[in-house]
Amino acid sequence: MTTHSKQVIGDMGMEASTTTEAWKLGVDLKTKPIYSVTVEGSESRIVEEALFVVSRGLEEVEWWSVYNLANGAHLFDTYVPLVKFSISRDTLTMRYAGLEVPEDNHKDARLREPHVVAVLTYASDAKVIREALITCDDLKQAPLLRSFADESRTLTVNGGKSLRVTFTQDFPSPPAPVTLVIPIAGDDLDLAHAQMPAHVHVAAWKR
Repeated sequence: MTTHSKQVIGDMGMEASTTTEAWKLGVDLKTKPIYSVTVEGSESRIVEEALFVVSRGLEEVEWWSVYNLANGAHLFDTYVPLVKFSISRDTLTMRYAGLEVPEDNHKDARLREPHVVAVLTYASDAKVIREALITCDDLKQAPLLRSFADESRTLTVNGGKSLRVTFTQDFPSPPAPVTLVIPIAGDDLDLAHAQMPAHVHVAAWKR
């Protein structure tokens, strides 16, 4: 892992790029790596010997890109810290979750639609198992839930049985939390039995 960074005193944010390369154990590192991934980011770290996660937030907004450690394939992006958990008590069956909040200029036009709030991702270390699109009918509430300046978001897991997404307004506004609870069943998100607040919906989605 190699990181190059530059920060100008008085300027907001920084410039940085991170390169992650992999070789088979015992191979001369002067030979061509199995893969090489270079992206804008300030840090690359290994998670559970299965993923590597690059910190991409170089300015005001923190976010991360998640990759498969074995082959360098990009799995998903998340704007909350990566959540990791096992869905089995008998054997260690690791799963990972993240929440992507699309920026106004997102390259996918579908995510620029005014009702869109976020994309919840449920994945193994090898592939994305399910993506779920969170939307809001209220065109005044939707941009607030999606806002980076006025809203904070958390993603937590309840014993490997459900994921909880909470949107909270930042100070000085009252917190006014908006919470979604999405069960995990059969190694998938059980969207049909999700507990959703008024005007907020979740549906299967695919890139």
